[in-house]
Amino acid sequence: MPAFDRYVGINYSGAETPAAPLTGLRIYMGEPDSPPVEIAPPPGPGKYWTRRGIAEWLVEQLAAGVRMLVGIDHAFSFPLRFLSSTTSRPNGQSS
Repeated sequence: MPAFDRYVGINYSGAETPAAPLTGLRIYMGEPDSPPVEIAPPPGPGKYWTRRGIAEWLVEQLAAGVRMLVGIDHAFSFPLRFLSSTTSRPNGQSS
């Protein structure tokens, strides 16, 4: 028996607002007995996913109670402004 009933991969590329439709935002889903398929964004004026749309879709999928493994290709990081203001110096001195 597989550990999960559904496998989801999300490409979360792009630097825009949560409501901006981006060509790099993609969702693929597969099940143990079938190859993965790309999930089309919901019907609407944009033909691409938005980050908000992906989050809403994922919440809906997870609420269904299906055992699911989700992988998100995203470089989580702090904003550069934060990193430059908190860079450590030797002996604990701040910049």
